Amino acid sequence: MKESIGDRSIAVAIVVILIAIGLLTFFPLYYVFVVSFTDPTEYLQKQGFILFPLKWSLASYRYLLSTSTFLNATSVSAFLAIVGTPLSLIITSGLAYSLSRTRFWGRRVLLILILITMLFNPGFIPPYLLVRDLGLINNIWSLIIPVLTSGWYVILMRSFFDSIPAELEEAAMIDGCNDIGIFFRIMLPLSLPALAAFGLFYAVAYWNTFFSAVLYINNPQQWPLQLLLQNMLIDSSTSGDAGMTSDVQIPSQTLKMAAVVIATVPILCVYPFLQKHFAKGVMLGSVKG
Repeated sequence: MKESIGDRSIAVAIVVILIAIGLLTFFPLYYVFVVSFTDPTEYLQKQGFILFPLKWSLASYRYLLSTSTFLNATSVSAFLAIVGTPLSLIITSGLAYSLSRTRFWGRRVLLILILITMLFNPGFIPPYLLVRDLGLINNIWSLIIPVLTSGWYVILMRSFFDSIPAELEEAAMIDGCNDIGIFFRIMLPLSLPALAAFGLFYAVAYWNTFFSAVLYINNPQQWPLQLLLQNMLIDSSTSGDAGMTSDVQIPSQTLKMAAVVIATVPILCVYPFLQKHFAKGVMLGSVKG
């Protein structure tokens, strides 16, 4: 069919609008990246909007990576993501597998309790009192244990296990495999797409830990990266000393932008490795033809 002039005009207008929206979305990221690599001397001279620096510099990154406060915050966030993500995947998949087995006594009651946690939010005080009574205040495990799993992820993972044919489990039981062996040897390998998707969600959540750190962590040496970054953005005095020990002063603005880039890059690097399975995992619960 031949396109009319009106149809072509509408198509061109849509493309132009989408390109404009894309540029508006990309520009803040570009500006943060450019300012973080701007030479301190040039930034101090201009003290304003910089679209493209005349001189690039790694001074801000060198300064941040030389301060113990920033390195401690980065190591705390890395620990949360590296340790918390596998633990959350094990707890979520194990609970979802037990709920998907019809022979599990009390699974309906447990499922209702999980649904209640999704419908009713207890607020901030009960979790804080629980963490305090467990003696986890100013303990890094207070940022992992209370959020080990999510009711929504358990429900989605349960639907994934329900889609796996029961004949595989029966054949494994005939061969002498117990429930633990079935879970680790059959169910988990078959659920790699779901594990990759939920693993990415958990890793992003742990890496971006902020509010729970505000509640449970009072020691600045145990702050995660996002909490330190928030303090840097609202108060330049928390970004470190006034400058490096050299003759060049590091502007607080370039330090903030460099910290934002460092906090963003790890997650951007993880996603391409999980993209293959992520596309399948996000389709959990969708209608199958």
